[in-house]
Amino acid sequence: MTTVAEPAVAKKAKPSTAHLKAVPETRAQRDQVRAAVAAFGKTLDRSKPLTKPILQAMAEGVLKSMGLGEQFLGFTMVLISNEFWRDQVSAIDFKRRLFLLPHCLKHAEGCPADYDEFGLDCRKCGACSVADFKTKAEDLGYKVLVSEGTPIVLKIIVSGHVDAIVGVACLNVLEKALDKVLLTGVPSVAVPLLSSNCRNTSVDEDWVAEMIDLKTAPPPVTTRTYVHLMRAAHQICEEPELSRLAPRARKVGANAKPQANADDPLLQHESIAYDWLGQGGKRSRPFITLAAYDALKGAAAMLSADNVKFPDCVQRAALAIETFHKASLVHDDIEDDDTFRYGRATLHRQYGVGTAINVGDYLIGLGYRLVSRERKELGADTAADIVDRLADAHLKLSEGQGAELLWRDAKDKSLTALDALKIYALKTAPAFEAALYTGLRLAGPTDKYDKMIVDFSRHLGVAFQILNDLKDWDGDSDNKLIAGQDVLAGRPTLLLALALEGLTGPAKDELLQLLHRDDTQRTQDPPAVDGETVARVRRLFEQADVFEKADKLVEKYRARSEAISDEVEPNELRELLYYLVDTVLERQPAEEPATVPLVSLNLVS
Repeated sequence: MTTVAEPAVAKKAKPSTAHLKAVPETRAQRDQVRAAVAAFGKTLDRSKPLTKPILQAMAEGVLKSMGLGEQFLGFTMVLISNEFWRDQVSAIDFKRRLFLLPHCLKHAEGCPADYDEFGLDCRKCGACSVADFKTKAEDLGYKVLVSEGTPIVLKIIVSGHVDAIVGVACLNVLEKALDKVLLTGVPSVAVPLLSSNCRNTSVDEDWVAEMIDLKTAPPPVTTRTYVHLMRAAHQICEEPELSRLAPRARKVGANAKPQANADDPLLQHESIAYDWLGQGGKRSRPFITLAAYDALKGAAAMLSADNVKFPDCVQRAALAIETFHKASLVHDDIEDDDTFRYGRATLHRQYGVGTAINVGDYLIGLGYRLVSRERKELGADTAADIVDRLADAHLKLSEGQGAELLWRDAKDKSLTALDALKIYALKTAPAFEAALYTGLRLAGPTDKYDKMIVDFSRHLGVAFQILNDLKDWDGDSDNKLIAGQDVLAGRPTLLLALALEGLTGPAKDELLQLLHRDDTQRTQDPPAVDGETVARVRRLFEQADVFEKADKLVEKYRARSEAISDEVEPNELRELLYYLVDTVLERQPAEEPATVPLVSLNLVS
């Protein structure tokens, strides 16, 4: 058994790794590397999750022993990951596996197949290797996707339809996927494409066939995974479990006419609230609660889906965390007059501001009731402590949001970095604190964890919000579709504070002038997309080295979070805190031409 110490490497923004992603040109050389990795794989300890730094160190060692250069590092890391997961993938029934194929394996010219909601429909064609692989996998029982990377992959995995992934992709894509696979513990193997040109590329076809056919008895040792807990967090927020844990006060009459049900305003209001509660999101907060509880109970749920058996009172407390989160989103969308959430119109744009405010209030009340009515099962002291911590988080969140709104509407736009960080600590950290505290308190007294919970959540929350600010300048596929949205909305971000502190003279005056632009410019319906303003602000931010300073602050708060985690016992809880730091503060590598993600498993949106 080989143990490799994790290198102490400063964690900075990830540089380009294109020079590390070459595939050996000849089949003989590829087989040589595969053989060396297979021999090395016999020494791996599969009882502990594999981390990327350790995986990289292993790959470097294999390449050094073979006298090969670092250009094959990415290729070798994929092979070692394959060896780590091979037996666990092999033991999973074919019907519980997902087979992913890239669209670039199909013939670019003259391909007659069409894309449907599940990817490329090519069973009837047979003109290229895609059809051969797809048909073979489907005949065995696999669920198959041929696509450019689609959100349905995340839904399939977390919803519980598959337990393992067999994939084919270029190293550009596999690099992005590897982080998610290692963090979440999804048993996965992959075959790298021979090139990354994304057009009529090729692959070692017999190697793909070998991976599809993997089938063995369950291995004696399985790796701990958070997937089971992620699924449990999703399940409690979706029907029918949602209505079982939080029974609806009003049910649709079985014999009533549809119009009669539609005309009942009480039923409509309840339906809007439950529908919103079941919408979108990654359920990261209830996940934290369930995972923290499980960590203090021996982390049994990480080893098997059969061990995910939480008492209803624990599940209701986790669901309460989600109701508070969803309520805050409703109110936040109103206060910022956001247009979209989870890919559809925000509640206040669908039903009006008054109804949306009331739905948010309803969800807050529902959250408190989910905990308070379990006081007999939880114990009065436990229920009271959790409700008290939830109320404290509610107040802090309102204080932070209130400070932001008052600044936004004030004429004086002065803002220091300390001011921004105080707002962040109030707006973002309480959600992490409430979720983590609730899970630990459900498991027992938390006296020895109380300070840790507050400090860890503050550092993690602040770092997450700074990352969110940086992400705003790239836009995203969730809610911020336009880069620089925070500037257009007039929010007091840390980036803005750093710019105001770093600029002097005419440059600072220009930035203040942009902040004082006519309010109608940011309250239009829909809000104006002022590309010129965003471009001018970006130039001033770059002049003040804002982005670099923000990156350094993220790493500072990350280091503080990790230092706190280092001292936590038991080991299962410490590992959970490390996992939260890695997933919440995940930094994607720089985008390279024509790449798409194989699978997206981010914890926090």
